[in-house]
Amino acid sequence: MNKLRVGLLFGGCSGEHEVSINSARAIANALSTNQNTEKYELLPFYIQKDGRWLAGSVPQQILESGTLPVQHSNNLALSEAKPEAMTSGQISCWQSPSQAAEVDVWFPILHGPNGEDGTVQGLLKLMQVPFVGSGVLGSAMGMDKIAMKMAFAQAGLPQVKYVAVNRTQVWSNPCVFPKLCDQIEATLGYPCFVKPANLGSSVGVAKVRSRSELEAALDRAASLDRRLIVEAGVVARELECAVLGNDHPKASVVGEITYQSDFYDYETKYSEGKADLLIPAPVSQVIASVIQEMALQAFAAIDAAGLARVDFFYVEATGSVLINEINTLPGFTATSMYPQLWEAFGITFPELVDQLIQLALERHT
Repeated sequence: MNKLRVGLLFGGCSGEHEVSINSARAIANALSTNQNTEKYELLPFYIQKDGRWLAGSVPQQILESGTLPVQHSNNLALSEAKPEAMTSGQISCWQSPSQAAEVDVWFPILHGPNGEDGTVQGLLKLMQVPFVGSGVLGSAMGMDKIAMKMAFAQAGLPQVKYVAVNRTQVWSNPCVFPKLCDQIEATLGYPCFVKPANLGSSVGVAKVRSRSELEAALDRAASLDRRLIVEAGVVARELECAVLGNDHPKASVVGEITYQSDFYDYETKYSEGKADLLIPAPVSQVIASVIQEMALQAFAAIDAAGLARVDFFYVEATGSVLINEINTLPGFTATSMYPQLWEAFGITFPELVDQLIQLALERHT
């Protein structure tokens, strides 16, 4: 039997570059298990922070060691990219190596902008080769928190109050910005959360409790994205549910995240021991069923495919469940919430990777 050649695409041009490498290493390991080596051949592709694609020995070394080879460790592309290094003629961004023509199915595990926002998905679509995960529409809506919330509202899903903001409102004349802050205070009150609309992993997110903190957080978020969102704070438990499938998806058991920090920020997410995952979450079957049904509704609302993790707030004081957001390319290490939720459901990590590849093939036909 001929093996399917899986193009594992990782790295990327976002602040979640290192998270992508960790996810890719776990997937590569899953593809090396006995049950998968008979079916698949791994072809790794590493995208540097400047957008250059690498195939062959370099991505393989990164997957094996989790660190960058010495000859690339000081590469400008792997530090903070400077605008002058991005000028035409110096580099050839987003041009895939010749090995890309050998790929039968792509497994993109690029977190954040230029990875899960529909950009890479559009490129893979043009290649006319199957790929794991949502297409252009689902990826773009799943990334942009404002578009996502509009889709949730249209689907009748309950969510926290929010105010959509444009960068021009923040970086405006002295009359407009104070009125914007007045509106946010009147609509949401304090505490509230300021977020860039198109960044993942809580990058640029701030919890604010005063006018001065609000102004600073809006300015900071505006430096990261032209679209911002401000959400009302809520006293609630944070629950998550995984979705797997295409036109007939299924929902996993429900999990819960607990932590001691002020909120679930980047450091808490990716620092060992900062947060605990409770699987299954200690909630009633009624609440779990409500969350599972809402997760499937959210998945359909943005036209997601393959996989997604849907996050919720459970307000115990009122017994209400509010949808927070959907993530169409969640963290994918063996200790990440998404695969652990399916592990509790009875699907092992290697089986999950296999199912996602098969779902990609199914959607392409």
